[in-house]
Amino acid sequence: MRAMVLEQPGRPLVAVDAAEPAPGQGQVLVRVHACGVCRTDLHVVDAELADPKLPLVLGHQVVGEVAGAGPGADRFEIGDLVGIPWLGWTCGECRYCRSGRENLCERARFTGYQLDGGYAELAVADQRYCLPLPAAGAATELAPLLCAGLIGYRALRMCGEAERLGLFGFGASAHIVCQLAAGQGRRVFAITRPGDEQRQTFARGLGAEWAGDSSGLEEPLDAAIIFAPAGELVPVALRALAPGGVVVCAGIHMSDIPSFPYADLWGERQIRSVANLTRRDGEEFFALVGDDSLRVEATEYPLERADEALADLRAGRVRGAAVLRP
Repeated sequence: MRAMVLEQPGRPLVAVDAAEPAPGQGQVLVRVHACGVCRTDLHVVDAELADPKLPLVLGHQVVGEVAGAGPGADRFEIGDLVGIPWLGWTCGECRYCRSGRENLCERARFTGYQLDGGYAELAVADQRYCLPLPAAGAATELAPLLCAGLIGYRALRMCGEAERLGLFGFGASAHIVCQLAAGQGRRVFAITRPGDEQRQTFARGLGAEWAGDSSGLEEPLDAAIIFAPAGELVPVALRALAPGGVVVCAGIHMSDIPSFPYADLWGERQIRSVANLTRRDGEEFFALVGDDSLRVEATEYPLERADEALADLRAGRVRGAAVLRP
């Protein structure tokens, strides 16, 4: 099979002809139709996430059809459309797994980080962590839902019943969450870099009531989700909150948060982080979005242009999500 492999962080991916992976006990073999390109992939490539499996096939927003099964793997039929998300395995025994918080499992393993992912023609995955997908869905549009959608959904849940919601960083996750939140009757405020009229127009077209840079906000927010990996946005978001509001940091990696006065936090304001996802998140999210409703904006790249997709994502040139097609 063809695959794009990370041999060392900080270096370009290498195109290889690799042996087809064989599914082991409880695993399925998946023929990849599409794989989303995520900022977490950049964090792995840039060595901001430590100790990845090397060599590594990146990619944890994998959509494909079941092409084979290992011993004991009987959950899916050959030809079923499935998604392989970030969470690839948990121990099932630690205090977090036993309390329904498998996203915090002490021994969890993650797709495209400790397990090979979807920057390839074929992938294997534990059947228990694969998500059944609607057969009518287009692979390019489904792929970003497996992380940008799922992490965005988890972040939105952490905002409680917030009516006025600010989204800092309008990329793959935010363009999905914007639609979910607007559909729930929330007022969405999209916060972008100053002068980024293209993203501001994009946000308004997806249901945002207002879009602009943070200096233009004229009323306080009840919640803010930060998708950009920029710690300096945390104090900015805090100052934009009404009392009792919450800032949710949705990335797996963020630059250091600068100091800020206690007065910015006072008034029962909160700062929370989102860590990974659970299988229950996936079940709830795909039941919520169904087969339609969401407009997923995606730019396709051939598998061999994975480095170009990563570079475009790093430079902010991607509108919506980037997706690789083998």
